[in-house]
Amino acid sequence: MKTSDFYFELPQELIAQDPLEDRSASRLLALDRKSGRVKHGQFVDLKGYLHSGDCLVINDTKVIPARLYGKKTDTGASVELLLLKRREHDVWETLVKPGRKAKPGCRLSFGDGLLTGEIVDVVDEGNRLIRFTYEGIFEEILDQLGEMPLPPYITHKLEDKNRYQTVYAKWEGSAAAPTAGLHFTSRMLEEIRRMGVEIAHVTLHVGLGTFRPVKVENVDEHHMHSEYYQIEEEQAQLINKTRKAGGRIIAVGTTSCRTLESAADSQGVIRAGGGWTDIFIYPGYDFRVIDGLITNFHLPESTLLMLVSAFAGREHVLAAYEEAVQEQYRFFSFGDAMYIG
Repeated sequence: MKTSDFYFELPQELIAQDPLEDRSASRLLALDRKSGRVKHGQFVDLKGYLHSGDCLVINDTKVIPARLYGKKTDTGASVELLLLKRREHDVWETLVKPGRKAKPGCRLSFGDGLLTGEIVDVVDEGNRLIRFTYEGIFEEILDQLGEMPLPPYITHKLEDKNRYQTVYAKWEGSAAAPTAGLHFTSRMLEEIRRMGVEIAHVTLHVGLGTFRPVKVENVDEHHMHSEYYQIEEEQAQLINKTRKAGGRIIAVGTTSCRTLESAADSQGVIRAGGGWTDIFIYPGYDFRVIDGLITNFHLPESTLLMLVSAFAGREHVLAAYEEAVQEQYRFFSFGDAMYIG
């Protein structure tokens, strides 16, 4: 299977640059994965596709303001830093720009010295390990100095940091938002609960791999970056109980889907616990857990589009995307939504 099999034409003007004022006001394209039939509506219409006894699985990760702007202490040259993952208490794996001269021993300063760091190693794909020094609480300093790490295709400045967080974000650790969840309001989630739909929480901290393009010609040669996930015992039991009772498991976003499929045994039973996953889902994958998927519209030739195609069929998905383009749907992180069932 070729990467080019997942290409489609996308006009630049359909890339959403700003979130809607009302989270749930986005459009919803519903795709029947068996027939390929498509229906158009609003996101609030999602309630019509959910049934009592279903379980909605959401990813409660929280995006950290992981983009920092600072200077090299020796030359005063400007640097941009993106925090990718915490390796130890004060040691982070980062992406540094410009990176060519960012060598071990190089010292960096942010916020006029409020936060300083020293590059201690160069690791996979040129990422830098940086040991930070500061007084106080790191997260509070980061909140003061950092910016939300918006994807590179969003060029507008985000006025409200909370609009790149889900309303149920809880555990800090992501370098990108689980964007399918951005459409939900607390009110809508409560209405869904009152319908008899269970809501289970899992955690997967989204990494830079979300933004990385597939550069190989053959899909199966692509290597996914690992991301940390966690499922509590109570939540695992809730999901397993739903499946045993014949209810459907509907993942909110590709991150929830990847978490569930990573934590499932061969029979689809979810095992509580945590760990690192580099699961790569593309057509030919045999899903063990999910029965439905809520997702945004993704980049051409991306691993996210491949996952959606694995679930609903490449031909059905690309046909639905073609219709979405014709109907002027908004694409990517701040764009419209898709329900596949």
